[in-house]
Amino acid sequence: MKRIFIILLVFTVLLSGCAGEYNKVFKTSDFEYRYEYAKQMFAEGKYTRAAALLQDMITMKKGTSEAQEALYMLAMSEYMSRDYESAAMTFKKYGSSYPKGVYAEQASFYVGQALFESAPEPRLDQTPTLGAINAYQQFLDLFPESPLRPEAQRKLYVLQDKLVQKELLSAQLYYNLGGYFGNINSNNESNYISSIITAQNALKTYPYSNWREDFSLLIMKSKFQLAENSSEDKRMERYRDAEDECYGFINEYPDSKDKNLAEKYIAKCKKVIGD
Repeated sequence: MKRIFIILLVFTVLLSGCAGEYNKVFKTSDFEYRYEYAKQMFAEGKYTRAAALLQDMITMKKGTSEAQEALYMLAMSEYMSRDYESAAMTFKKYGSSYPKGVYAEQASFYVGQALFESAPEPRLDQTPTLGAINAYQQFLDLFPESPLRPEAQRKLYVLQDKLVQKELLSAQLYYNLGGYFGNINSNNESNYISSIITAQNALKTYPYSNWREDFSLLIMKSKFQLAENSSEDKRMERYRDAEDECYGFINEYPDSKDKNLAEKYIAKCKKVIGD
């Protein structure tokens, strides 16, 4: 027990000493020493401290041989501290200040990386996702031969998949709302039509998506429910359209787990149409 207490005491003293040294450096007017200490903190993986020390060094280093290094190191410190919004802005600043700089390629790539880390789940607003996509595309345009290209392309696929999932969730929501009212009315029609349009547009925008079958299923289900909820003057036409959609679904996805549902819809459509 005594041994453990001694170890804890030594650790506390060392920690206090490190904090004291950092605070001393933070307040010093010896900016060269401060900069070297910031580089040491960065090398040791103490990125929050490095970022804090580098913040007001950027202006002081402007025009010197260390200006690029200081700005890039600040951006990386922010990124490694998971302050992704600040990191993206600082990497962008590096790119605009030094478009042909030593770290221009890495800075351009890490704008996308920082925004990628900020991209929300598909249910939420995807503005950050679009920002990350634009950043990676700009990187690929500027540095087409970069060894970082494969990683940027992989992240682009992940981000685009989030946009697809967002559209799928929207189409599913419209479909669910269509059935919420429980009887024939204009709200049902409007929601089923919105589900169809949303899914069809997604298929056009993302023709090679892994979610293609899900969109097609929603279109088929929405068209059938639209027929079911139609007024007499529209029912026959919509049942025919639903029947065609079901056959199209089976042709495109013959091994789908929802093939039986399509066949069930076809039988109902034929019964109504009288074929």
